[in-house]
Amino acid sequence: MKKPRKAGIDRKTRETRIRIALDLDGKGTGRVKCPIGFFGHMLEAFARHGAFDLTADIAGDFEVDQHHAVEDAGIALGEAFRRALGDRRGIRRAGSFLFPMDESLARAAVDLSGRPFLRFDIRLRSAKLGDWAADTIEDFFQGFASALGASFHLAVEYGRSDHHKAEALFKAFGRAMRQACERDGRTAGRVPSTKGVL
Repeated sequence: MKKPRKAGIDRKTRETRIRIALDLDGKGTGRVKCPIGFFGHMLEAFARHGAFDLTADIAGDFEVDQHHAVEDAGIALGEAFRRALGDRRGIRRAGSFLFPMDESLARAAVDLSGRPFLRFDIRLRSAKLGDWAADTIEDFFQGFASALGASFHLAVEYGRSDHHKAEALFKAFGRAMRQACERDGRTAGRVPSTKGVL
């Protein structure tokens, strides 16, 4: 029987309290409690398209700014993926996806290399997406990449609606992460690197 790939994170700072429960081999069930409705919606879309079961409870000093909680949510989610993946033996390691959402097209490519890097190219016209400060989207992905130890290359190729651009990006990211985290039957038990470690 294959070992369950699950993790729980309880990240508490003077500014935030983030609780995450993650199952990499889930059905795509996302349950997110967060004062920022649009951010919660994006995390649920990520879980659905990644086929990850994700429960998240995000609290923080929202009376100050959204930055602390959004960045810490990315860090906590990255830590959850890192723990659930373990030594990363037998995974595909890399994944990519182009996701069209109506008039918008987003691209996500990820490598679970152990080395953190973020390339983020999304141009939004609005300062806010619903109730979410748009400039904190990059903070979320930076925290995620750093805590997981992964390279994320994320871009929106084109689009009109900022809502569609952001949603296409999170769905593309979910699909790319799903590919990267999948078990590869041809390389079971092996680390997908000539170095022997990730």
